[in-house]
Amino acid sequence: MQARMKSLANPDVITAIQHLHKAIHAGGVDPLVLELVHLRASQINGCGPCVFAGVQSAKKLGETDERLHSVAAWRETPFFTEQERAALALTEAATRIQDGAPGVTDDIWDAAATSFDEKQLSAIILNIALTGFFNRINHTIREQAGKAWS
Repeated sequence: MQARMKSLANPDVITAIQHLHKAIHAGGVDPLVLELVHLRASQINGCGPCVFAGVQSAKKLGETDERLHSVAAWRETPFFTEQERAALALTEAATRIQDGAPGVTDDIWDAAATSFDEKQLSAIILNIALTGFFNRINHTIREQAGKAWS
């Protein structure tokens, strides 16, 4: 498969994305948790470029192969903290809005709200949304895996 476009490098869009990234990272969430959120949403959406970039970014932050290989099956492993599990559950529920899944249930929200304050939750939710934005662009233009954008 070949990419349909070389770049969507509109300077105004790049600036807006940079502001969103700044807001996300100012939310007080461990950057590794943000990478796990990005990776899991990208796995669900089948975005090869974002999965690739997410793994590369997480490795730069010190993430292990053992945990990275287990993100897709995080519930079945002992490798993730309760806080990470809450973030991953929120990510899945917010991302699977078209799968007939119940969405973000009160139980999922309550677990996330117990693990994160409102500023952190806002950052995680924005990160999930921004990941979906990138996943959809990459799917539409057939962007290929192998690039790291950070």
